[in-house]
Amino acid sequence: MSNQNNFLIDISVLYRYTQKYFDRHLAQYGIGSGQMIFLLLINEHEGITMQQLTVMADFDKGTTTKNLQRLVEQDYIVIGPDENDKRVRRLYTTRKTRDIINNLYEIRNECCNRLMKGLNNEEVEEQIHRLTANSHDIVPDEEYSQMRIGGLQKLTLLDYPNHVSCTVFTAGCNMKCPFCHNRDLVFIPENFEFYNPESIFEYLRKRQGTLDAVAITGGEPLLQPGLRDFIMEVRKLGFKVKLDTNGYYPDKLKKLVDEGLIDYVAMDVKAPLPKYPVTVGLPESGFHTEQIQKSIKYLLSGTVDYEFRTTVVREFHTKEDLVAIAKMIKGCKHYYLQQFVDSGRCIEQGFSAYNREEMYELKEEVAKYIPEVELRGIS
Repeated sequence: MSNQNNFLIDISVLYRYTQKYFDRHLAQYGIGSGQMIFLLLINEHEGITMQQLTVMADFDKGTTTKNLQRLVEQDYIVIGPDENDKRVRRLYTTRKTRDIINNLYEIRNECCNRLMKGLNNEEVEEQIHRLTANSHDIVPDEEYSQMRIGGLQKLTLLDYPNHVSCTVFTAGCNMKCPFCHNRDLVFIPENFEFYNPESIFEYLRKRQGTLDAVAITGGEPLLQPGLRDFIMEVRKLGFKVKLDTNGYYPDKLKKLVDEGLIDYVAMDVKAPLPKYPVTVGLPESGFHTEQIQKSIKYLLSGTVDYEFRTTVVREFHTKEDLVAIAKMIKGCKHYYLQQFVDSGRCIEQGFSAYNREEMYELKEEVAKYIPEVELRGIS
């Protein structure tokens, strides 16, 4: 038998017998070896964040979340907000943990001592660390690992027309619309905890047969270098894909559609072209409205199913503005006027919505050019 086969067998035996040891000794505490790793790390780093813990333990975010939930349910840890930034969650052990923590260390140490029996501990530890470091090289990073995912809405009936879907929020945008309610996806906080793409795929595998589609929004998804590979993995799982975009990257959009990766596109049309820079919070110099025009023209060609939409803000949009937009996208299949909602998380404050009656009046004006216009989110 080759040395390589012996190596694989040895790794398998080591894993199985180590798991049996921990399963037997930890059963009385209602945890497994996975939870014990996290519990020991939190005990040694009280107040650690979930993101820091995920990096330290070298797990994906989904695995970390699952183990922490188990520890919270069993009252071994509590999760509390940071004093200076309420968005950051910090982890602390409880009295219940402190009552058993010495026992856990004894269980861990006894396992290590038995495994190291008859060996030079320092040499073995050095070799194990080297093996662990080398292990990262045998699984090259997938392109989709570069995706910066800032959020996941697990179920929605509204985001993708006539489909049950989830929504993935990407972080990062090339625009700074003052009325945007996803501030953290535009100005990414220093301690922002991104989702590992693998945790998204893990969720989707559990929802096969329940969800129809995945909607990818932002931020601006077309900024993500791993977007294509991420979508390919989503499609392998049997889901349709809807893409939200601000229309500034028509060539990237066309490439994804031409490859058959996108089923539906929703493009935000922010304003008439002359008012685009101020509406998206950017200086007029350097903003190329021809990119917007190119995306509109491409979608109007009917290559992919699509919709245009405009979030209507009293301080930015007049009746004349919406008529100008309607003329620009005349002939489109679907156009939605969305009522602005102040979520309290906008990039800037002080904006307001047209009321219900006013929105219907604006719709009537737009309908003179686009009969298919509809209202969305009216209250």
